[in-house]
Amino acid sequence: MPLNATLPDRESGFSFLVRNFSAQDDRFCSAFSILETAIAARAFPACSLAVTFRGELVAHKALGRFTYDPASPVVTTASLFDLASLTKVVATTAVAMILYERGLLDLEAPVAAIVLEFANHDGRRREVTLRMLLAHSSGLPVYEKLFLRAKTREDLLQAAFTTPLAAAPGARAEYSDIGFIILGVVLERLADESLDAFCQREIFGPLGMANTTFNPARALKASIPPTDDDRTFRHRIIQGEVQDENASVLGGIAGHAGLFSTAEDLALFAHAMLNSGHPILRPATVELFSRRESAPEGTSRALGWDTPSAPSQSGKYFSPRSFGHLGYTGTSLWIDAERQLSITLLTNRTWPDCQNEAIKQVRPAFCDAVIEDLGKRA
Repeated sequence: MPLNATLPDRESGFSFLVRNFSAQDDRFCSAFSILETAIAARAFPACSLAVTFRGELVAHKALGRFTYDPASPVVTTASLFDLASLTKVVATTAVAMILYERGLLDLEAPVAAIVLEFANHDGRRREVTLRMLLAHSSGLPVYEKLFLRAKTREDLLQAAFTTPLAAAPGARAEYSDIGFIILGVVLERLADESLDAFCQREIFGPLGMANTTFNPARALKASIPPTDDDRTFRHRIIQGEVQDENASVLGGIAGHAGLFSTAEDLALFAHAMLNSGHPILRPATVELFSRRESAPEGTSRALGWDTPSAPSQSGKYFSPRSFGHLGYTGTSLWIDAERQLSITLLTNRTWPDCQNEAIKQVRPAFCDAVIEDLGKRA
């Protein structure tokens, strides 16, 4: 397809996303230089990016190789990346938004009314609502290595359901993988369908996200950069399967992680959000879920989404009503309706292990450079 072309319209009335990145190397030379420098400094071996601006895909580029080995494959824009916690918004939160619109999800409903296994002798657990799971204010802990004691999906879910609260419900905002594992089960029970099947039919299909999937087919493995040389749990190189160990035990399909995609597919998703959710959501739903919660005090969290804080991984220019999310493997997606802008950056910064955190400096610098480069030629 020519660089200056229109992505196929897969839904009647859907606003076209126009491909217009033929001059990207000149237009975004500063932003691309930051990524090239980061790869040279071994912040990550590979990355893929997409920038949408005012209804156009103005940047779409891949840099680096699958690993630091100079003989490893060159990453391309067709390469799939492990999205890690971007799964929380592109899949799980989007499903919650759709079910909310259909009257199947009550934000104030107690979790224990849907997942009976969540209730126990701690009476506070009955106070935990679906809103709290989405807003990360449930009181559940950030993370637990459930995979160390749970060898099957059923065992791991039971461990998640019975994980003790670390704080009183609603008392503080604390990002929780455990909460989104449970939320994934809540949504499956409300929809009476698996998360992956619902997402494919209601989100990825309608938006034309043809390269977005849980558990990529074996034939796709060669197009997916590896994320981990796992020598402690699975004892193999992790490529084409989810890096997150809890999600792995859950069979690769979970509310907190497991999704694979390309930068262009995420640009299509972001474009829909910038078009007030059309064609999969209503404007009021997008506004509700992307608006920062008023409680607990000081939270940056919206419903499922995060919003820019100070300092923010989105950089210094995204407007206060922007929303986005990060992923542990080095992925990020930020959306700014005020600027009609989205920035997707996918990397495999966890290769060969998770110790390197240089991505924390690269992400905001890249976002700032994109906006500065746009300002020069907007």
